[in-house]
Amino acid sequence: MNYIRIISIIFIIINVLLMIYTTHYIVFAVVGVFKKKTFPKTNKINKYGIIIPARNEEKVVGNLIKSIQKNNYPQDKLHIFVIAHNCTDKTASISRKLGATVYEYNNEKENTMGYAFKYLFKKIEEDYKTSNYDGFFLFNADNILSEDYFEKMNNAFEFYKGKNVITSCRNSKNFGTNIISALYGLYFMSGCRLECRGRSALGCSTRVQGTGYVINSDIVKDGWKYVTLTEDWEFSADQILQGRKIVYCDDAVFYDEQPLTIKIMLRQRLRWARGHLLVFFVKAKSLFKKLFKKLPKDESNKFSTYDILANITPIFIVSTAIFILQLIFILLMPLFTNNYIEIWRNYLYTMLISTIYGYLIALISGVIVFICENKRIKDVSLITKVGVIFLWPVFLFLSYPLEIVALFKKVEWKAIPHTDTTNFEKLNKKRI
Repeated sequence: MNYIRIISIIFIIINVLLMIYTTHYIVFAVVGVFKKKTFPKTNKINKYGIIIPARNEEKVVGNLIKSIQKNNYPQDKLHIFVIAHNCTDKTASISRKLGATVYEYNNEKENTMGYAFKYLFKKIEEDYKTSNYDGFFLFNADNILSEDYFEKMNNAFEFYKGKNVITSCRNSKNFGTNIISALYGLYFMSGCRLECRGRSALGCSTRVQGTGYVINSDIVKDGWKYVTLTEDWEFSADQILQGRKIVYCDDAVFYDEQPLTIKIMLRQRLRWARGHLLVFFVKAKSLFKKLFKKLPKDESNKFSTYDILANITPIFIVSTAIFILQLIFILLMPLFTNNYIEIWRNYLYTMLISTIYGYLIALISGVIVFICENKRIKDVSLITKVGVIFLWPVFLFLSYPLEIVALFKKVEWKAIPHTDTTNFEKLNKKRI
């Protein structure tokens, strides 16, 4: 067997194994299109602490607090906590005037949202005791809630007797403002429809997407410890390591504000890429070991462990490494054959076809989400939708260069500006 044949077989095997590693995503997507997990109404009204980290959020934090207070859930069972984290504006005073319990914390070296959670849970334990609450909801200051949000989430939380983390549908309050915000909106709605729904319907753990989830108070009885650039990924991996599942409640909807400029988009997504890598470096070994441990059935979650391990694996970096190796071997071809021009032609043709197929698959997935979620995607013009559909594959493929940059570049957390003042009444009036 000659050099060319051996190398070709090796790379075919590598690429097939990489495809198999994430093939189950397709199953989740298909199931998510047609099926969702629902939860029966419960008569038990649990008591919750509401956690809101806010850094210079005077323009939006009031609308979140009001949307909590206008929810059709007994207000004596909801205690709103705001952590004004490194603030230089009126975030704290506005929150206090609206009835929230506010703590202020200033430490520029501890500027991620995880540090705000850590400080706030410490103060809650000191002043109120976390055990006095059945659970805690974690939000961001720019969020707005649907009017039945707590009712739907409480149904799911009680269905599992508080054992599992419950996450919710992340919609966008400025979906149709421009192409950038619409791409973000499609990104999060796609995550809900094609990832979270299918996982929960099939009994597999999903992951939290930023905020908009509820946890049992036992999880934070010893404080909050997730402070990386992407504390949501770190938290998700750790819950599965501890034998818990994260379950998606599609009927509970919250809205958040999306960036409007390419500059902010690249900055935020580079932070996501760096945080994603850090979580892989910290959690991958433990997750891999758990796959082979003998554990009680209710703690093993083998497939959920495999799935989150696949999720945190830097697939884009692995794919890029394979591409570079193939390129190197092709450059060495003249040492072994005179037919290297034909080999180059075949290689470039294969890359072109793969790129076209990848583009079309991504484009089709965007169309499917727009169709399936038509009732929940509001104020987006047809021309914006068309533009988003054709740019959607590019938005996804940006992860390739961003993960490469994040591998070598030091990335620091920087605040994302929130200025959209869309309120509870406007969003819930349009919700079907």
